[in-house]
Amino acid sequence: MRIERRKPLKARIGVFGVGYHVYWGQFPGLREELLEKQRILVERIRAHGVTVEDFGLCDKAQDAYALAPRLRAADLDLIFCDMLTYATSASFAAIARSVDVPMVLVALQPMAAMDYARATTRMQLANDDFCSIPEFLGVALRLGKRPPDVILGTLHDDPAAEQEIENWCRIACALHDLKRARIGHFGHPIEHMLDMQTDQTALVAAFGCHIVQTEADDLLRFSRNISEAELAAKKQAILELFDTPDPGADPLTEKLTEAHLEQAARSSIALDRFIEHYDLDGLAYYYEGEPGSPLREIVTSLVVGNSLLTAAGFPMCGESDLKTCIAMLLMDRLGAGGSFAEFHPVDFQEGFVLVGHDGPHHINIADRKPTIRSLRAYHGKPGHGASVEFQIKEGPITMLSIGVKADGKFKFILAEGESRRGLIPATGNTNTRGFFGKDIRSFLKRWVREGPTHHFALGVGHCAGLLDRIANILGIESVIVETDG
Repeated sequence: MRIERRKPLKARIGVFGVGYHVYWGQFPGLREELLEKQRILVERIRAHGVTVEDFGLCDKAQDAYALAPRLRAADLDLIFCDMLTYATSASFAAIARSVDVPMVLVALQPMAAMDYARATTRMQLANDDFCSIPEFLGVALRLGKRPPDVILGTLHDDPAAEQEIENWCRIACALHDLKRARIGHFGHPIEHMLDMQTDQTALVAAFGCHIVQTEADDLLRFSRNISEAELAAKKQAILELFDTPDPGADPLTEKLTEAHLEQAARSSIALDRFIEHYDLDGLAYYYEGEPGSPLREIVTSLVVGNSLLTAAGFPMCGESDLKTCIAMLLMDRLGAGGSFAEFHPVDFQEGFVLVGHDGPHHINIADRKPTIRSLRAYHGKPGHGASVEFQIKEGPITMLSIGVKADGKFKFILAEGESRRGLIPATGNTNTRGFFGKDIRSFLKRWVREGPTHHFALGVGHCAGLLDRIANILGIESVIVETDG
């Protein structure tokens, strides 16, 4: 059973084509032929579920100056510049200088190779998509701007180019939500976790998101007046989504009790109301409450509700880790899931490290039906109750940790590995067997030298390259920690 996303992914992408106005009088019909290429590109982009606005053809400096304010006013997340034929950089410079939106140059020529025996100047111009890219990138650098990325290939039957278009649409969706996200926060980091401390203004500056200061007591307020029908429906949904096995070797675990199920369901309903009340896109929190109080009972029993929301597209992050909440949001919007994770024991015999956590998890990337166990105690924290356990899907995985450097600036630390099936501890926590090359010792040493937090977002698929592009767009340092094969 898969939890459906509550808010659909969306992005606004602008497309404009470039050419050289001198050609139109020399080669009648060429302009119309090139605009048909642009129409095909627009439809290809639109097929990925994003909103596309076609701004037509820009073929001289005057057009660029006129187009720049229209692009700024369109509230775009990404711009594709369609390199229809050779174009002078004057049709690009005014836009590159004044439009602060990520741009990709798309050079998709209609022919995989010219018919050289029948080649004409007209044929060459219709396939000159790459010709002015060096000029455009050189001018961008001279303007002091980040050089645009490039998609290079053919207009038809080019899976690599189509994958690049899809990837950029995924990035646009991530950027769309990131700069508009309302990330809730209450409580504080666990006192001694110094790597969790985050300057919230720096988060706004770097990512554009807004940090919403919320009140834990509202969870108590929203837990009142829950009808028996609501409670029964939530309990039924939980039992349908999760297995409830007998305990294993860990004496802290037991089969899910009716009391813990009811409290998990009640807290989940309160959390749903809390998210709606504050209009949140995610939440980072840590709060203990008074021992024996109803508030403590709620704030220490959010794991199941958190996991349901995380899978529905609302990353929920324990231990007040705002940075990892943003990392989870990015992974989710790229379609990679994004569970809350840290390193657990290393298996030196088989060469992997267990990656997981005792907090919220992205159920949609579970390898099999996830489990709920009752825990008599949450290790290192107050409270007891239901806890979620699973390993993520077998196959490629990606980790993203957002660290903070000595100058206060953020840094993306990324790595790609592989999840493989196998026994995991039956402790009511997620754990995945993470393989990162042939020598796990060397990999982990390289990872920690880059300055990550001890938490990270763990997702499925290899998407370090996409996350690295996002960091580049945001002006954030990024490093992909290499494995040894």
